[in-house]
Amino acid sequence: MPAFGPFDSFSDALQAACPLILGKPQATAGRPTGQNFQLRWRLSREYCAWLYYTPDRKYEMSMLAAGALHDDPQKRTCGLPATVDDARYAPESLGYVFVLHNHPYDNVLSDRDIRFIVDMAAEHGVTVKTHAGEVPLSIVAFFSLSDSLEHPPCDGFFQYIPATGELLRWLRGDNGWGRQVIGRVEWLDGTRYRIVRE
Repeated sequence: MPAFGPFDSFSDALQAACPLILGKPQATAGRPTGQNFQLRWRLSREYCAWLYYTPDRKYEMSMLAAGALHDDPQKRTCGLPATVDDARYAPESLGYVFVLHNHPYDNVLSDRDIRFIVDMAAEHGVTVKTHAGEVPLSIVAFFSLSDSLEHPPCDGFFQYIPATGELLRWLRGDNGWGRQVIGRVEWLDGTRYRIVRE
């Protein structure tokens, strides 16, 4: 992604990616209780990208994939390729760390989100080896709690980590980021799972 990074840590990369993605056209719909929410939701779009680790020990973000307006009023999707094409590096030298995307409002990860990252874990592995240790592959959904469409603040994100089953909600507060475990994904077999709420 031009003008993004590279970053020495994935946390710095996440903090930079959030406002970049939420700042895209129709990336947020505001609060469900806000004025014109239904219209904003119908017009909203999802954007997604890979955050990946390079042989230079840096974190980079792929180009964004943008979802089209969806026929189903309940769904927002974007078609993220399974791999990154970065001409500077051999394909097998890249480490896949996070699938990043936006949610137009503060709602939990969808069934599609969970299944996609599980498929990516099967393809790329559940962890990535970095110079600072192993980092678990996960999917992240950024959201804003504001009704502002021009410069929505990055208020938080949801995260699912297949390696641990944790379903997390991160919120930005006065003292930095706060982490809440909201549940665990328990797979019953190869296709069915349940979410056990905390």
